[in-house]
Amino acid sequence: VQLQASGGGLVQPGGSLRLSCVHSGPTLDFNGIAWFRQAPGKERERVGCIAISSSDGRTSYADSVKGRFTISRDNAKNTVYLQMNSLKPDDMAVYYCAAAIDSQCRVLKRWGQGTQVTVSS
Repeated sequence: VQLQASGGGLVQPGGSLRLSCVHSGPTLDFNGIAWFRQAPGKERERVGCIAISSSDGRTSYADSVKGRFTISRDNAKNTVYLQMNSLKPDDMAVYYCAAAIDSQCRVLKRWGQGTQVTVSS
């Protein structure tokens, strides 16, 4: 499986941005897509996860983004989205998507390249 994240950029505090993660390869190889982020000098943080193989597309989120970020999928386009609203300076980081073997994204299989999100006025 290959993954490519895109959609990063500069946004003002309070603004919105949508990231995309295009995945290719047999969908039998993975069952979840996770989003992570890493800011300079900070540990990598898991943002959330979406089940790819299940019919309901179950999602989970870190407390730090719950209510502001939404993960969705378009299986026909092999794409997972991360909609980020009410962005804060603390959200500034490089964002990565990763494919997981399980639908709860506990066992990661492959990482994509990151996309930079800058939140600044």
